[in-house]
Amino acid sequence: MGEPVRYERVGAAAVLTLDRPERRNAVDGPMAEAIARRIREFESDEGARVLVVSGADEAFSAGADLEALETLAPRIGSAEGVLGARLFPAKPAIAAISGWCLGGGVSLATWCDLRVAAESARFGFPDRKWGAPVLDGATDRLAAIVGLGRALDLVLTGREVRAAEALAIGLVTEVVERGRHLARSLELAELLGGYPQRTLLADRAGLLEDLGLRLERTRDRDRRTLEAVVEDARRGAADYVARKGRRGSS
Repeated sequence: MGEPVRYERVGAAAVLTLDRPERRNAVDGPMAEAIARRIREFESDEGARVLVVSGADEAFSAGADLEALETLAPRIGSAEGVLGARLFPAKPAIAAISGWCLGGGVSLATWCDLRVAAESARFGFPDRKWGAPVLDGATDRLAAIVGLGRALDLVLTGREVRAAEALAIGLVTEVVERGRHLARSLELAELLGGYPQRTLLADRAGLLEDLGLRLERTRDRDRRTLEAVVEDARRGAADYVARKGRRGSS
């Protein structure tokens, strides 16, 4: 098995690629640690002005890996978040999204400042049916981006949202033709990277300050939430694995 998260420099951007395509880039414990480590690498990389987050093959991320929840348990209460990204990064980030962006994938996408989606992108919280909670401040960020009413709709129903609707409700910044999401994100990264950085970062900090203060409190909230729902999550994950096994044997 190779590194589950790749990091490379492209011009003004650092590109972080989730690379577990056999699991639709679902996040387990080692991958969450790799995400957190790569984010730290980006923040210490003085030449990287913008982070671009993408997924290998035709998926951004299917969220938490329900077949490996036990590997995420040690991260509960982590300052960096259960899935590796909680507080906003020190510099702008862009999500380059294609295919599935579900559950924790939406959490990671909303952690980014901008979201560029291919026409193939699909969003949602289908793990609603499995009893898996939304963590790492994703509910706060989602409500700030699309509004409380729409956020409640998406989180409570777990319904699928296609790229066109995601654009209409403000969940994504723009939609591009299939295969163009990464190239367009890199174009935006070069644009942002070419501006005077101290001013850009100061204005960005002003926009994110209040929400950032709220996110600092989500660490304790996640711990309380998981204590309350742990049995639902365990049963749901077991049911998911059992159903997947039955589908695979049929």
